[in-house]
Amino acid sequence: MRAINDAGYTTPTPVQAQAIPLVLAGGDLLAGAQTGTGKTAGFTLPLLHLLNAKPLENQRNGSPRCLILTPTRELAAQVEESVQTYGKYLQLKSMVMFGGVNINPQIKSLRGKIDILVSTPGRLLDHIGQKTLDLSAVEILVLDEADRMLDMGFIRDIKKILALLPKKRQNLLFSATFSDEIKNLSDGLLNNPGFVEVARRNTTSELVEQTVHMIPQKLKSYLLIHLIKHNDWKQVLVFTRTKHGANRLAEKLCKDDIPAMAIHGNKSQSARTKALAQFKDGSLPVLVATDIAARGLDIELLP
Repeated sequence: MRAINDAGYTTPTPVQAQAIPLVLAGGDLLAGAQTGTGKTAGFTLPLLHLLNAKPLENQRNGSPRCLILTPTRELAAQVEESVQTYGKYLQLKSMVMFGGVNINPQIKSLRGKIDILVSTPGRLLDHIGQKTLDLSAVEILVLDEADRMLDMGFIRDIKKILALLPKKRQNLLFSATFSDEIKNLSDGLLNNPGFVEVARRNTTSELVEQTVHMIPQKLKSYLLIHLIKHNDWKQVLVFTRTKHGANRLAEKLCKDDIPAMAIHGNKSQSARTKALAQFKDGSLPVLVATDIAARGLDIELLP
């Protein structure tokens, strides 16, 4: 409760109010929740409580009790940040793993005790292949942004990982949408799950005000530049369909004296981290991102 108070939380969001009791009860959960609904706290808070309430004696090094899988590096880092924030007064150890960075520091961390592991599927399997990670003690599995993981082609990786986990475990699946693929995955993964849905299928968060400008493709960048300058916008997140499109738009904005950077899968992790940090602290006015790279980003008070 101290950590929650420190974070300034007083009232749970709808997804938190519904999901937390179900997770604490120990059963499986299928939750439909968009980014921005507070879903991360909806599973991190109760799983921290469950793990802290039942310390594991003789825990092996490199053998996590909770595994959280996310589709992107940025989301993995954000979830780990939440675990650190809410669990700062607990004696639980957590770490995050993703590709695009040197694997050796991760191997070193896995030589110690790990209670909660947050990872992308690909890097997790890299460690499995190198025998630096043991999944035999996993008590809780969380699939966050499961629909995006399937969109990105991770279904085979997920199935490989599931085959390595203990049969007896608690499973939590969070997805913004409920496609047939998600239904098939949940049917094979979850056992009599509780169900939470705080937004209808494919709806946007109520916190987002939407405006549509119908203009020709060739005029989009000019309109964006006009809107940013005319409204004196200081923090703008722009989505593009392609990586090359993100680069071109960022370059065009810079030429018009609007500082901008692009993030996408071809950028190094250090470049992506730097751009995101500058955007969050307000020193970078415009961040141009592909949908996959920006999926699930948590940017407080984005205007």
